[in-house]
Amino acid sequence: MNETLTVLLDALPFVLQGAAVTVTAVVGAMFLGLFIGVPLAVGQVYGGRAVRFVCDTYVWFFRGVPILVLLFLFYFGLFNFIGLNLNAVAAATIVLGMTSGAYQSQIFRGSILSLPKGQLKAARALGMSDALAIRAIILPQALRLSIPGWSNEYSIILKDSALAFVLGASEIMARTHFVASRTYQHLPLYISAAVLYFLLTWAGVAALRVLEKRVRIKGYVH
Repeated sequence: MNETLTVLLDALPFVLQGAAVTVTAVVGAMFLGLFIGVPLAVGQVYGGRAVRFVCDTYVWFFRGVPILVLLFLFYFGLFNFIGLNLNAVAAATIVLGMTSGAYQSQIFRGSILSLPKGQLKAARALGMSDALAIRAIILPQALRLSIPGWSNEYSIILKDSALAFVLGASEIMARTHFVASRTYQHLPLYISAAVLYFLLTWAGVAALRVLEKRVRIKGYVH
């Protein structure tokens, strides 16, 4: 028991450094997914046939291929093919972000479709272009409504980030496995990693709930 506790205490600072890497990758992937997902959602709802086809193809591909396959496909395949020299963390962040963009687009698309269609018609009647109406009226409401779904996406990306271990990224799982393979204290170390993931999930979801309450429009009934 004393030996196990000693190993855990000695490994804690090392594993927490991996937690910082994990948080960096997850936050980067979330924002990359946001910048990809919003245009995809707008294209699927308001775009022409060609735009919808491109958006749908992107969503189908990244939702249909496992994360592990995508990590290998991009890191060892496409990135090398185009001469893009990225470290494992950056590559994992990009792949997770592109995949998250496909899922986030469906969250935003649902929020856009849930808004009253008369708002866009009213904006047109006031002389606003569709682009201005979407940017100034539709998206501010849709993004607020998407926060609960966005918090769910955060927890999914956080769990998927553990797969970056296979690329050699020095995140939580990689550092935990490194210590466990040398101390043979596999069970307590992996339990500690699970607890750390749980705490990160809880903290992120709690923060997004606070954000949801802050940006809620008073008196707005959806």
